[in-house]
Amino acid sequence: MTHNHDHDLTARLRSFDYPAWRARMEATGGCAHPVRLRGSSTITTTSGEVLAQRSGEVWAPCGNRRDTVCPACSHRYAADAFHLIRAGLAGQERGVPASVTDRPRAFLTLTAPSFGSVHTRRLTARGRVVPCRCGAHHQANDPNIGGAVDHDTYDYTAAVLWQAHAGKLWARFAIALRRALAARLGVSGRRFGQVARLSYAKVAEYQRRGLVHFHAAIRLDGPDGPADPPPAGITGEGLHDAVREVAAATVLDVARPDGTTLALRWGTQLDLREITPTAHNAVTDEAGEITDSRLASYIAKYATKGTGKTDGHPDRPIRSLTHLEHLTLADHHRQLIETAWHLGGLPQYVELNLRKWAHMLGFRGHFLTKSRAYSTTFRTIRSERRAWRLTEQLDQLGHPADEPVIVVNDWHLVGIGHHTDTDRELALAHAERIRDDRRAARRTP
Repeated sequence: MTHNHDHDLTARLRSFDYPAWRARMEATGGCAHPVRLRGSSTITTTSGEVLAQRSGEVWAPCGNRRDTVCPACSHRYAADAFHLIRAGLAGQERGVPASVTDRPRAFLTLTAPSFGSVHTRRLTARGRVVPCRCGAHHQANDPNIGGAVDHDTYDYTAAVLWQAHAGKLWARFAIALRRALAARLGVSGRRFGQVARLSYAKVAEYQRRGLVHFHAAIRLDGPDGPADPPPAGITGEGLHDAVREVAAATVLDVARPDGTTLALRWGTQLDLREITPTAHNAVTDEAGEITDSRLASYIAKYATKGTGKTDGHPDRPIRSLTHLEHLTLADHHRQLIETAWHLGGLPQYVELNLRKWAHMLGFRGHFLTKSRAYSTTFRTIRSERRAWRLTEQLDQLGHPADEPVIVVNDWHLVGIGHHTDTDRELALAHAERIRDDRRAARRTP
């Protein structure tokens, strides 16, 4: 097997079309599933002079945010997410003033409630492993950690319904938090937007038990956004108090399959800490305070994670439960997927589209969301990158960047992905080299 593998690599590197293939692959940054396009592109001046023209096949990155699907595009997504989040934390970039560091702010983690006992691994102060409820002393890499101790008593139906409504539960929490802050300012909930604005960026992360929890950076602004100072009636401590109060009281009632009411709430493990404007080399400093830059990196990292069980877990929607027979899945995650699939077939849950999201264990929300005025947007960041590349190209053509040009693209799809496993392996290796080089550059003083 190794001999054949080495032979395939050697043959590919010596093939006549390798230079052209490598140029297209490198243009995508080593994308694992490039979008292959064929057509033409022309750049002309406003007077009609042709500055550049190309035709044939080009590749575009797939843009998938998940590291298990495409490491190259996931890395790019995390970098964009970092700048988006950091702009709202530290300011001084992308239209967000540095004064946002003086606002009432908080880093919040909201978890899912318990739906039954799961295997855990906890350590004593002396580092000894505390026995799990099952009586075992689990190792750190034990695949059973996070899985149900008793699959028969674990409430998989409630777990999937909570997961499917997690985004709506957050929306209800945010509305209630605005009302709670309005009460502290002595105004009605409807008038809150006239005196203040709640800005946030949040990311969903899967726990080992297969349920998401939300990390959120929250900031209180004036009504016009980050450039507008917040009202003086609320301090950082007041914001924290309001968050705790609302998180404990937020509830969303949904119906179980038998028609009984299921009250969806947040878990009791709420983590709430102050964000400081200092920049250290850790998410928290020696005093346990969270810092701007590391927090942005921390949140962005989780925006690219999968369900927490990467080995054998489906990266894309499944077509039927027979699909699962060919996958190596933890029993707990298999149960969650099967429950989501079965619930998705019931008429009362049609709008949840659970079969489409069964591979995501029922979670249907976006992994990174933000309020409108928190900071910049992914679209703006990506538009800036395209503009920078066009400026660089015009500079190479000797055309002034401040003079307008006309770009005409005519491309059509011819395929997605690499033709062979060898090509994909070479692309992944190229992406890994890029990440290693960037990590080395960051470590260099």
